[in-house]
Amino acid sequence: MVVSVASTGSDTADPVQHSTFFASRYVRDPLPRFRMPERSIPREAAYQIINDELMLDGNPRLNLASFVTTWMEPECDKLIMDSVNKNYVDMDEYPVTTELQNRCVNMIAHLFNAPIKEDETAIGVGTVGSSEAIMLAGLAFKRKWQNKRKEQGKPCDKPNIVTGANVQVCWEKFARYFEVELKEVKLSEGYYVMDPVKAVELVDENTICVAAILGSTLTGEFEDVKLLNNLLTEKNKETGWDVPIHVDAASGGFIAPFLYPELEWDFRLPLVKSINVSGHKYGLVYPGVGWVIWRCKEDLPEELIFHINYLGTDQPTFTLNFSKGSSQIIAQYYQLIRLGFEGYKNIMENCMENTAILRQGIEATGRFEILSKEAGVPLVAFSLKDRDRYTVFDISENLRRFGWIVPAYTMPANAEHVAVLRVVIREDLSRSLAERLVVDIVKILHELDAHAAQVVKVSSAIAKQSGDDGIVTKKSVLETEREIFAYWRDQVKKKKTGPC
Repeated sequence: MVVSVASTGSDTADPVQHSTFFASRYVRDPLPRFRMPERSIPREAAYQIINDELMLDGNPRLNLASFVTTWMEPECDKLIMDSVNKNYVDMDEYPVTTELQNRCVNMIAHLFNAPIKEDETAIGVGTVGSSEAIMLAGLAFKRKWQNKRKEQGKPCDKPNIVTGANVQVCWEKFARYFEVELKEVKLSEGYYVMDPVKAVELVDENTICVAAILGSTLTGEFEDVKLLNNLLTEKNKETGWDVPIHVDAASGGFIAPFLYPELEWDFRLPLVKSINVSGHKYGLVYPGVGWVIWRCKEDLPEELIFHINYLGTDQPTFTLNFSKGSSQIIAQYYQLIRLGFEGYKNIMENCMENTAILRQGIEATGRFEILSKEAGVPLVAFSLKDRDRYTVFDISENLRRFGWIVPAYTMPANAEHVAVLRVVIREDLSRSLAERLVVDIVKILHELDAHAAQVVKVSSAIAKQSGDDGIVTKKSVLETEREIFAYWRDQVKKKKTGPC
């Protein structure tokens, strides 16, 4: 690439004007990392420097840790770039963009079976993701609970929320930022979602809501919202309370309506008052866009809403952010009308088929236990049956050599001893890639087997030389490798070297 700049008296000798970028001073002289440089550089140089560093990032398409969309059609990419300079909050200036957001809210509300009459519009808003959506829903629950407690003359300074220990960190953020106690239902080995029975037992008069997860981050499993609704209804009748439910459908909200239409988890259940969903996950839009929908107007306290009057209608707004881009809202509308119900269903079915292929391939190795369920979010979570010689963390690290980004993690409280790998299946992970991943996992298993065998062989030799009668104490691979390193370091120190 040739970099050209306007000639000035001070830089006519600059080689960047006469040679390629990689022969210029811009690849020889370091740029300050944490301070703004004193002088400007050509735009081509700035681009190339940044682009070169970004090459060291992982490949988003091979990032199987993330639920977030990494591919969209070129036509949608063009719409995104055409609207990247629109500030969504300027509703007066961009009324059509606001109208597109309202259409998305209503489409999603109908998808979630909101009880909307013919002459009504849905109550909801676009956000930068499910984290903001959950904050907004939580604020609505807290304010409504506070208002009711004040009317009854009761204290309202100790609100709490009941969730499972498998919730995403944004729930912990909400609790800490807005001073709400988080009461978590602990998990247990083999049961990695919230138990509705235990959840209802934790409910008291200060509970602002119970949060159920439709698509656990850990295993992709759907929690039993219907059972939770039934149990909580009974408790409300017995106590006179009115504790509602929020459904965190960040991952599952764009899956369940298409694959499991008979599953009752949404506004068909009377206690479900609000639902959030991530448009940038299985809504098939680049990050970041999310949505929160309320059952009806009464579930969103009026004092939290700001009103803007334009084009002869009242435009309510309820967000934590002010300025934000319009591109993702427009991209969501594109996907909803481009794909329709049929298109989304086809994509979700395809994701589930590829999940089944990957699941079968992993099971066929005979080395893993599958922890995720066949129904739920399209992902495969699995743990090693034999963890004595190496761990899932070793496998995760080695997969990066092949370009794959597969997370390894331990389960939350009461199941911390369970460590798993998780592969998320998105629209752009084809069957051939899924099969290739299995091949690479098998290859890594063989390499780790060979390495572990060599470690045992050498450690046995060390034990024999150190006079332990060949008895080898069972140690972790890391401890054994440290012992081997120390042995060879001592051998090198003993060796006398001379001139070659």
